[in-house]
Amino acid sequence: MRHSSKAPPMSLTAEAADLLTSLGVARHAFTGGALTVRSPIDGAPLGALQETADPAAEIAKAARAFQHWRNVPGPRRGELVRLLGEELRAHKQALGRLVTLEVGKSESEGLGEVQEMIDICDFAVGLSRQLCGLTIASERPDHKLTEQWHPIGPVGVISAFNFPVAVWSWNAALALVCGDSVIWKPSEKAPLTALATQAIFARAAAKFGDAPEGLSTLLIGGAAVGAALVDDPRVPVVSATGSTRMGRAVGERLARRFGRAILELGGNNASIVTPSADLDLTLRAVAFAAMGTAGQRCTSLRRLIVQESVYDALIPKLKAVYARISVGDPARGDALVGPLIDGQAFEAMQNALAAARAMGATVHGGERVEVNGPASFYVRPALVEAPAQQGPVVEETFAPILYVLKYRDIDEAIALQNGVPQGLSSSIFATDMREIERFLSARGSDCGIANVNMGPSGAEIGGAFGGEKETGGGRESGSDAWKAYMRRQTSAVNYGRTLPLAQGVKFDVD
Repeated sequence: MRHSSKAPPMSLTAEAADLLTSLGVARHAFTGGALTVRSPIDGAPLGALQETADPAAEIAKAARAFQHWRNVPGPRRGELVRLLGEELRAHKQALGRLVTLEVGKSESEGLGEVQEMIDICDFAVGLSRQLCGLTIASERPDHKLTEQWHPIGPVGVISAFNFPVAVWSWNAALALVCGDSVIWKPSEKAPLTALATQAIFARAAAKFGDAPEGLSTLLIGGAAVGAALVDDPRVPVVSATGSTRMGRAVGERLARRFGRAILELGGNNASIVTPSADLDLTLRAVAFAAMGTAGQRCTSLRRLIVQESVYDALIPKLKAVYARISVGDPARGDALVGPLIDGQAFEAMQNALAAARAMGATVHGGERVEVNGPASFYVRPALVEAPAQQGPVVEETFAPILYVLKYRDIDEAIALQNGVPQGLSSSIFATDMREIERFLSARGSDCGIANVNMGPSGAEIGGAFGGEKETGGGRESGSDAWKAYMRRQTSAVNYGRTLPLAQGVKFDVD
């Protein structure tokens, strides 16, 4: 009898342990605890973590670190972020693979998330030499009026499962060069990648040489741990990514103590398809935007608003793509659609589809697909031809559901695009410049992101990321988002011998 020399595939549990160890995470950090982390790929346990017993003590470490770090020159702070980027480059494959195991992303998406981390580090290194204020013309003679920016304090970061490491980096890279310490509360569904990232940061800090202890700290746990972070007055800024329900609670708690919120919440994103659209390009863009990451991006395409004259040319082709799209195990193959994060997400998807059917919609797909047994939740993406924008169409379901609507003129299309509570991302497919400019104008899309001839998902780090309305209004990553991590100070200097008052006020005491 001939025996194969090929070893059987390693279990996800064993592979995750090997990856964590190779990335520098001590074994006791992911074993023996009460918080069990399971892979959505097959339900395998990947780790058992201890929850942070004393969040206040970790926040105290970050507060002490800030006292030191704020005095370090900006370009020197940028050197630490440069070293972090180098460590991420060196460990991109391992960290990207861990993202795949923990949240079910495809190999390319897992690696792409780590590349986002590298890119924002590069951006922040340059920023460390450009934290610029203003010199302003003073109305008073012999006066100089300036505006400058100072480090604000420890920055809290609450991240969601769907981008378990990139969102931390958007915040942390900017906060670090701005002179702040960082306190990270990852999703309890994806804390292993956070442990690995923290170990990578520790190596960069060791190479840096004089980074204070507590400059980057980690809080492991659920809602109670997050509440401790949000309520602590030593944390002047909290950036929270997640559902609108979560963001509303965070925003209210921060407002009670006058803390600053950076909120990245729900996104019921739409694309408009006009008569002048390149339909082949549209088809490819819609497929990725709606089905990539199994519809579990805040920028995933949820609504497709199609002009009635091109509806019959586009939608049958789109149905065919949905019918043949590959659904499968992202750890063992190259399927384009992986699993939902858990059974709760599957239930939410099925409830939304039931509500759509109840209002007269036609549902294509949406059924569960057997891949790795009952502990995992794979689904065929759903294409839903909806009679109106109501019911589940105006709600965000974090799953691969695309609602398709018809429109007659561009004003109606933009009204549909804007007619939901969320305002994150949007796009238009057109070659008619009048329609494109109408969409991008002040009376066009009301979202924080407005794309042309591409889907609403897939942001670059050079532009500030975020949205309006129930998306929360926060901005992260590029552009001038760094200002959210600093405090503004206006200064007037009188270098003369008289005391002229502003607005011509007189107050003579002689």
